[in-house]
Amino acid sequence: MNLKNIMNIVTNWFSKPWYPIAISAYPVLALLSANIGQVRSDSAIRPLVISIAFGGLLFFIVWLLFSRKTYKAAFFTALVLALFFTFGHVYIAIDTKYPDANYTIWLLPVWGILFVLAVFWVTRPKLTFVSSASTMNTIAIALVVMSLWQTISTVSPQGAHALGAPNAPVQADLVKPENAPDVYFFLLDSYGRADLLYRAYGFDNGGFIHDLEERDFYVASCSQSNYVRTELSLGSSLNMMYLQDLSDTFKPDTTARRLLWNSLKHSAVRYNFESMGYTTINTDTGFEWLNVSDSDLFLSPPPISSGMTEFEGLFLSTTLARYAQDLGLVDPDYFLGVEFRDRFHSAFNSLDEISKMPEPTFSYIHVISPHPPFVFDPEGNPTYPPDFWNEQRQYPADLYQKGYVNQLQYLNTTMTEAIDTILANSETPPIIIIQGDHGPWLQPKDKRFWNLTAIYFPEHKDVLYPTISPVNIFRLVFNSYFGGNYDILEDVSYFSPVPKLYDFSEVPYPCGY
Repeated sequence: MNLKNIMNIVTNWFSKPWYPIAISAYPVLALLSANIGQVRSDSAIRPLVISIAFGGLLFFIVWLLFSRKTYKAAFFTALVLALFFTFGHVYIAIDTKYPDANYTIWLLPVWGILFVLAVFWVTRPKLTFVSSASTMNTIAIALVVMSLWQTISTVSPQGAHALGAPNAPVQADLVKPENAPDVYFFLLDSYGRADLLYRAYGFDNGGFIHDLEERDFYVASCSQSNYVRTELSLGSSLNMMYLQDLSDTFKPDTTARRLLWNSLKHSAVRYNFESMGYTTINTDTGFEWLNVSDSDLFLSPPPISSGMTEFEGLFLSTTLARYAQDLGLVDPDYFLGVEFRDRFHSAFNSLDEISKMPEPTFSYIHVISPHPPFVFDPEGNPTYPPDFWNEQRQYPADLYQKGYVNQLQYLNTTMTEAIDTILANSETPPIIIIQGDHGPWLQPKDKRFWNLTAIYFPEHKDVLYPTISPVNIFRLVFNSYFGGNYDILEDVSYFSPVPKLYDFSEVPYPCGY
């Protein structure tokens, strides 16, 4: 086939009015590209299929109504799709800028007027829209390709056994002992230190601390996180270095996150365990930038029992179908609660199976709790997330406290049961690290670092100390159990303001040890 024939085929193809299908796909792909660091790519599959099917069905109905005039039906379908898919974006923009405006009364009539004008324009007898097909096809396919490219270029594919940061301190001479212990790293998001919980909320967490110490855990009385945000804290903890030393990228004049997120997925801790032949295990957090989804075993809950994912709820809110939410026909916030509960239970329910695996395992289990949304009461019964925020979806201090303490109590019960399961199933005493990445929200600047640190260190409990911070925990793991020779760093906390991620200032330890 020569070039002329190819050009004729392309020209003929672009002259057909297939652009409504591409226009139906674009809003889902654009939303995915804008949130690719937050959600898994496969979360867009179902809304993409539904959106394309909706566009195709709408085109078929319009085609019948327009006496099977294909080009005219395609153009009108494109106008209707544009109105449908842009409505929610306009709604959100107005709500953000003018939160007190009564926009719901007049916004829908405005869209109704635009629809009538579209009908009036397209039904004019002299307009056929045949010549516009190639232009509309070109625009539609360009939008789709642009969204796909933004999604693909944001992802940095690399082998599972890799390093995300150039200065990650791996050690090649680590030795796996004959009866290698399983290692469990529980990251309990926003879990504060016991003295902070009592000062801030009047909540006595002594019962849980006693349960841990009774099981021979060391609970650090003056632990602090090294950073005050999840991604910074974990980037340092999992790479056993302060971010300032991990890469020159982390400078005050940038807010770039790609290297930081990559260093979470491909950390020095993971690299060391994989190099020693450990099976790596990770559980789904619901946030793609936190997931280590290329672990040897990535555990995600079965199909969501709510029937709708968070991404689908977000997509719904950007379309005219958001009125189904306003009328109470669909409630994405309910689905949000179901999803968080599903992931929570999935992570803990998997521990019986994991702890019985014959090969040595490194399990990194990040639980979005007691961090909001608040979806559990103290007994584990479901709660409704919006009950704890205001009309602007912000958390007032009193409601945050109530939701946080509720959720923390159920987490304590579940965590204790998980520890007992692991210990009962382990032939070789395991290493168990329970760590808060930082303290709860809405606290003074210095106290937001006061995090829970509890460590089960069989035969090496003596190396632990009251002011231990996350940057040193895995250094002690590798030194104590695997022949490592890591230096123990000075324990320091660094604050950085929003949005200047890497504009660090030191915050002192208050305990006086």
